[in-house]
Amino acid sequence: MSFYRRSRNFALAAVASLTLALPACSGLNRTEQRAVTGGAIGAGGGALVGAATGGSPLTGALIGGAGGAAVGALTR
Repeated sequence: MSFYRRSRNFALAAVASLTLALPACSGLNRTEQRAVTGGAIGAGGGALVGAATGGSPLTGALIGGAGGAAVGALTR
């Protein structure tokens, strides 16, 4: 499978997952919302950096997601 096709499939899966998970965020407090948002942004950024540098997008997403969630939870 080509890189373009895998990237497109990953993007479609990510959009579908976020669309289905969005209603679950309605009952969260502000700290929880920041943690979820930070994790999502971090995972997306980490996957892009991992793919752009020739590394693993999955590893980048895991590291970025964990870091983003931690920063989001600690931010006031």
